[in-house]
Amino acid sequence: MATQSKPPAASSAPNYLVPFITVTALFGIFGFLTNLNSNLSPKLEDIFNLNHMWSNFVTTSWFLAYLVFSVPSGKLIEKIGYKRTMVTSLFIMVIGALLFIPAAAMVSFPFFLTASFVLATGVCVLQTSANPYVSILGPESTAPARLTLAQAFNSLGSALAPLVVGYFILTDTKITDKTAIAHTVQGPYIAIAGALFVLGFAVMFMHLPAVTRSESYRPGADSAASSGRSIWCYKHTVLSMVGIFFYVGVEIALAANAIKFFLAQGVDQEVAVSQFVASHGWLGGYLSQKLANLTATNVAGILASFYMFAIMIGRFAGTWAMKAVKAEKLLAGLGFFGVALMLVAVGTTGSIAVWSLILCGLANSIMYPTIFALGIAELGPMTSKGSGVITIGNVGGAVIPPLFGALAVAIGYQHAFILPIICYLYVAYYGLSGYKPTRAIKA
Repeated sequence: MATQSKPPAASSAPNYLVPFITVTALFGIFGFLTNLNSNLSPKLEDIFNLNHMWSNFVTTSWFLAYLVFSVPSGKLIEKIGYKRTMVTSLFIMVIGALLFIPAAAMVSFPFFLTASFVLATGVCVLQTSANPYVSILGPESTAPARLTLAQAFNSLGSALAPLVVGYFILTDTKITDKTAIAHTVQGPYIAIAGALFVLGFAVMFMHLPAVTRSESYRPGADSAASSGRSIWCYKHTVLSMVGIFFYVGVEIALAANAIKFFLAQGVDQEVAVSQFVASHGWLGGYLSQKLANLTATNVAGILASFYMFAIMIGRFAGTWAMKAVKAEKLLAGLGFFGVALMLVAVGTTGSIAVWSLILCGLANSIMYPTIFALGIAELGPMTSKGSGVITIGNVGGAVIPPLFGALAVAIGYQHAFILPIICYLYVAYYGLSGYKPTRAIKA
């Protein structure tokens, strides 16, 4: 009788590969949209004559959506399941992308911020559902590595965003009319809306495991979280939310200000091409013809994409490294590495300062997925609620970038790097001790 029961059990075991690939693709989508929004600040400065602080409010409008909708997103997952939540999020994102069209036509900064907020609402709902979904599709012990691998494709999407901004939006033309400048935003967002619309229907008809509640996959042991307790009673989850706050804040602040910082450090495309030609012969000559029309802003956009590519490379490497090094130790080490890089950026100028910021991508690489996975550890049936709480931390992207911009205006970019240093120090602390799944004193 025992042998007869095994085949049905095997045949009914869920196949994790297809859902993992599907959700990983969604990670790339929201990574692209988040970084595309962050890199819009130079364009908005041109359109509305804003300083660094005010242009960074486009990131504030984006990440405020996480403060408002993270917890409701967790409740939505409990009601309709992960798959339907993902589909709902994609259609919300379509509406947000389409709002950029009238925003550009009206040349209205408040309308731009509104469109950003609506688009971010969809991304928030998607992220709240996608992160725990990947985490629970397998053993809890390998959740950080699995989520880091998925986040690597998030970084690939993020790395493509500065290229789109540099080539299609931040065009260096002689146009002075604000309406004409604003209209350069419309084309990319029309394409984005169309792609999201198609993707929403594609995911709707895909077969994904119908996980409606997290205990379907991870019921938890007797020592795990109890559904009768408040999620706010779990200290490692609350500290994870704070860690996400600082991490997202520093990642977005550096990404949003990278192009402007690189230009301030004297990025000079003509010198770079002439040096390349001198050292690479016919290949340099061929590429110099292809690059002849690039401006300093285009080059700065390419360098900004290197920052996101560094995050992507670090996440692929981190997935492998976690087989030998505990996730929390790797997190702490990279936190201190980020501090070291920012200290170099504070004390240097030119190419050294530029590459110090780019290499922060390596320091940032595994931080988000690791903090998130450690924060939902041992939550059992409260995993989706924990995801909603932790996702609130994304509001750091609404607070840290404008604060960094204000510091840059007041004391200069390099001295403003003291703020990222503080953020990295907290991340290091979380990897050292804050991650431990102990409950708060409050019952």
